[in-house]
Amino acid sequence: MSLNLITVGKLKNKELESLCEDYQKRLNPKLHIFEVKASAQNPEKESSEVIKKLGDIGTSNARHILLTEWGDEFESVKFSSWLDERMQKFSHVNFIIAGAEGPDQKLKDFCHDQLSLSQLTLPHKIARLVLIEQIYRAQTIKLGHPYHN
Repeated sequence: MSLNLITVGKLKNKELESLCEDYQKRLNPKLHIFEVKASAQNPEKESSEVIKKLGDIGTSNARHILLTEWGDEFESVKFSSWLDERMQKFSHVNFIIAGAEGPDQKLKDFCHDQLSLSQLTLPHKIARLVLIEQIYRAQTIKLGHPYHN
């Protein structure tokens, strides 16, 4: 089972990077993060780069989940079940955070699910941290760990 996050752009904030790394260390399976280059105001090029990276990771028996404001929203316990179902069924679960201009239609069509972390608009670097923390929280809920309380 491979758990991956593909993001457009790099995380340049050391404090946020440290927080992300802290949660990543706790995850099992490990979350692999792949950063693709941002292309200023060119979501088509960014989407092509994301799809290429997904192909490099492996797209057979994979589930691609695009983070978007239009996606499904869950509270943490339901998200835990939702994520666990995908991790049980698929060899690759790939989360995608598109660039600042958002995903183009090609990337939306390529992905199987769309997930929203909030109805609020979040900066990409904050969305990345929230997603990683929620994946960790989902795992602790599944294991009955007290973190969620």
